[in-house]
Amino acid sequence: MKKFFSLVTLLVATTIAQAAADTRCVEMRTYYAAEGKLDALHKRFRDHTVKLFAKHGIENLGYFVPLGDNPERKLVFFIAYPSRAERDTRWNAFFADPAWQKAYKESEVDGKLVTKAETVYLTATDYSPVAKAESVGNRIFELRTYVTEPGRLPNLNARFRDHTVKLFAKHGITNLPYWTPHADQKGAVTPPDPANTLIYLIAHKDEAARQASFGAFGKDADWQAARKASEEKAGGALTVKNGVKFVLLKPTDYSAVK
Repeated sequence: MKKFFSLVTLLVATTIAQAAADTRCVEMRTYYAAEGKLDALHKRFRDHTVKLFAKHGIENLGYFVPLGDNPERKLVFFIAYPSRAERDTRWNAFFADPAWQKAYKESEVDGKLVTKAETVYLTATDYSPVAKAESVGNRIFELRTYVTEPGRLPNLNARFRDHTVKLFAKHGITNLPYWTPHADQKGAVTPPDPANTLIYLIAHKDEAARQASFGAFGKDADWQAARKASEEKAGGALTVKNGVKFVLLKPTDYSAVK
């Protein structure tokens, strides 16, 4: 029997490959657990949800919590479907499953586990690495969101495609999937501007390695030249002020991605 969460993962790809054939719809979901309920939420995923997702053809990609303090009690995870059209069909089948209904009701006997849920639908960029079902071991992950000036997302994608991903790899940063939100995601991302948003995952050995890698990357003459040329071509900065956000993540014990 296949491992229920090993179909496709967000793990390191050793090469940067074209992802044009990757037409899957990836769903990034963020759950905010009720106070004192995060462990119970993890238990429900560990014991029931991931198995039932797989049963209904929903691919378990990766499950993460913020590294360090987690005052909002967040769980961030990525699941996938063959297409956006299949999303509702498979999700509805999962939700109607008697096994899920039983697990859901039993887990919430003492109160709701989730106070808020956020969803963003994503499509892989053409330069996104091909993800492999592989657990490397102890690593930290970084979820990064870039919001560009209006109309400059193609410029940003070109810079990543032609320069950034290669320079990341040069400096020991593992490139994982790169996505753009679906066009009808108005209000689903922050800032709510899907037409000008890039979301991606990278990985590092640890926090010290992350700091060293980004330090070397920022000083790299090739990066500085690429950044300057891309901004001159676009007529200014590619991202809006404070338009780059990141959060460091660690995988849960039930995530195939490690």
